[in-house]
Amino acid sequence: MALVDFVGANGHWSWVVAGLVLLALELFLPGGILLWMGIAGIATGLLTMVQPLAWPLQWLIFGVLSLAGIVLWLRFARSRPTTSDRPFLNQRADGFIGHEVVLEQAIVQGFGRVVLGDSVWRVSGPDLPVGQRVRIVGSQGAVLVVEPLA
Repeated sequence: MALVDFVGANGHWSWVVAGLVLLALELFLPGGILLWMGIAGIATGLLTMVQPLAWPLQWLIFGVLSLAGIVLWLRFARSRPTTSDRPFLNQRADGFIGHEVVLEQAIVQGFGRVVLGDSVWRVSGPDLPVGQRVRIVGSQGAVLVVEPLA
């Protein structure tokens, strides 16, 4: 009962401490959600220091500030373009589009093989003989789509 009386008498500090705990948890569980909840907790504590409020109103303020912060953060985070110095890292086949190569294995019944760097790639396209120069124009999974060069 003493703890409840203490929290009732010092409610604003409870919000500030809870906000700091949420901010500390954000260090271990990153994602932005706990950050905004922590800021909302601290803001609620600061507001109740200035103007004493009933507990239900304090929870309402905390909830509204938390939700507003989280929604704005998620909108901002999702609207930012993700830039990378290696845009084809997980789409290796798409990185070869536009390259010109020589067929190592003839394309027969729609499929053949080419060598790119240290890898052998399966290609699809019209039937062509070994040694034909082709341009890579697309990919279908791990199969490169090629067209003959004139």
